[in-house]
Amino acid sequence: MKEVNPKGEIVWAWYAKDYFNRSPYKEMGSTDGGYSWLHVNAVSRLPNGNTLISARNFNFVIEVDAKGSVLRTIGEGVLDEQHDPEILPNGNLIATIHNSLPENRGKPQRAVEVNPDTGKIVWQFPIPGQDNWPLRDANRLPNGNTLITGLNRIFEVTPPGGGGIVWQLTLKETVTHASGRGFYKAERIDKQK
Repeated sequence: MKEVNPKGEIVWAWYAKDYFNRSPYKEMGSTDGGYSWLHVNAVSRLPNGNTLISARNFNFVIEVDAKGSVLRTIGEGVLDEQHDPEILPNGNLIATIHNSLPENRGKPQRAVEVNPDTGKIVWQFPIPGQDNWPLRDANRLPNGNTLITGLNRIFEVTPPGGGGIVWQLTLKETVTHASGRGFYKAERIDKQK
């Protein structure tokens, strides 16, 4: 990872190999000869100055401090090819998971909220139908609902105990991941007053 200022200067860098190029991590990840060993698919700066890194092929998220030290991993044994994780105001992590691990195959893809201290899923929403592979994004909204982006649909869903799907936007034509089309990320914006 590299942070570059407007002048093109590298102002911060972190190299996964400095921490993870050892057992058991060295054997994890991609089997394509190292081309996409971790397959980092999201990086975000946290309010505390740390950096959150989604290592999709390792099935966990990494929190790194400003000096590049790994402070913790989140979701080991729970996440599965996660996408676009975020830390919520309550300290939990929200992400989508693909269920590609052998023990998860056949289960629906899900949006999940994970307590990073216990490693347990505290909320999840399984996505109906297989035509939304892959799930790409889940955002907790100010009203407590969650906006979930799949390949062919965008859903807004209620918290546990609610009515489920509030609304959804569906593409007229089903697209496949290989086509390079479909939804990737959605953000809820308030209408102007």
